[in-house]
Amino acid sequence: MKRLLLLNGPNINMLGKRENDIYGEFTLQDVEENLTNLLNEHGYELDSQQSNHEGSLVDFLQQANGKYEGIIFNPAAYTHTSIALRDCIKAMETPVIEVHISNVHNREAFRHQSMLAPVCYGQIVGFGLLSYRLAAHAFLEKNGEE
Repeated sequence: MKRLLLLNGPNINMLGKRENDIYGEFTLQDVEENLTNLLNEHGYELDSQQSNHEGSLVDFLQQANGKYEGIIFNPAAYTHTSIALRDCIKAMETPVIEVHISNVHNREAFRHQSMLAPVCYGQIVGFGLLSYRLAAHAFLEKNGEE
């Protein structure tokens, strides 16, 4: 069975417990269940990981390289600061789509730029739960499944 990895960074496990007007009312479990159902319909399996620690996220990426058709990654605040994540993604053969549920480009000035977007297969921002689904559809299209 084909596989995708859903990887979430700092505090994404707090979905549904933070500002609903920015982050939505859905939880990380809702995201995982929604993507699992969508991908199962297309013959894919979804694995999920979440960590608040940059080093663990780098480890997850390195362990996933070559084992998945793609990685849907919400690096949260690390999108703006992590040279380690950028360099790791740049060296990978497995494509990574950067996802954000809020529109990072419309937030504080220091959040306008993503260090990771230039080395990712794509970036999807500002659609809440739909951001994750759009990323999954991008991989399905890439692999001729849509």
